[in-house]
Amino acid sequence: MSQNPNTRPGSKENGKRSAREQRKAEQLAEQQAQAAKLAKERKQQTLIGIIVVVVVVALVAVAGFAIWRATRPVSTADADKAYEAVQSVETKPSDANAKGGFLISKNGLNKKVADVPTVEEYMDFLCPGCGSFNRAVDSSLQKMVAAGQINLVVYPNAFLDSLSTDEYSTRAASAAAYIAQNDPEHLLAFIADMFAEDFQPSESNYKAVSDKQIQQVAIKAGVNESVAKKSTDGTYKTWITKVSAYSPLRQELWNVSGSTKGQMTTPTVRINSNYWDMNSVSSSGLDTGSALLKALGLSSTDVGQEGVLPSIGASGKPVSLS
Repeated sequence: MSQNPNTRPGSKENGKRSAREQRKAEQLAEQQAQAAKLAKERKQQTLIGIIVVVVVVALVAVAGFAIWRATRPVSTADADKAYEAVQSVETKPSDANAKGGFLISKNGLNKKVADVPTVEEYMDFLCPGCGSFNRAVDSSLQKMVAAGQINLVVYPNAFLDSLSTDEYSTRAASAAAYIAQNDPEHLLAFIADMFAEDFQPSESNYKAVSDKQIQQVAIKAGVNESVAKKSTDGTYKTWITKVSAYSPLRQELWNVSGSTKGQMTTPTVRINSNYWDMNSVSSSGLDTGSALLKALGLSSTDVGQEGVLPSIGASGKPVSLS
């Protein structure tokens, strides 16, 4: 009687060995696949690590360059070159002064009132410090201008585009320049409304502001509707960019005290061409509006009163707040 080969002695053990060998082979193949996967992942992680290092080094280099730009000595040649760049812009407002400002007075655009102080303000419409300053003084400034008590020169600049998603600082400054050129009577109201607490966008949590929204602010301020709509066409964007590169190089605009001494910050205010140190306001015990009036030599009850002029006149230095 023939014997079934699967039932002969030792066949079960042989079957077990065959199954174990197959499992070992499968395990080995799985281990090799896992090892290959890990190797691939390690390679990817290394590449990502290299990319991260490169990006970090690049960011450090950029930050270092920014710090160098902010603190390096500025030569006369640097300022002269930037000034010439402003003058060479093809499309610029004809009524702006050579350094980028618009003089507003009771007599109109670029018509200076004699024997009264001239106040200059350098601003960025995204700057929170500018917002706080303007909300404190805009009402008085408008009344003093209307009464012929001061000449006011506004310098729209754009330093904070990097903190917005849509070049807000440049667009807003360009709109202000367009309104100054084409409807100066409503420029100060427009500036005040742009800095209004319920409109000025946040520097730290910026939310996009459309051209139409800027136009609506202008119309609310009394700007001619046609002028308001054209103000956001970017007519003076290039000019604003050049002015904004030039302003920080002007040593007469640099802080004279505090941690930013020797650098320009906004708002920057000058009175009769003298730098007004706003760091002294906090130590004076006065609010910003009262401090400005004291610096001009004018009491709050005389604001807007025609014929009552600030004591420092057209050439005096700001009255000390101490």
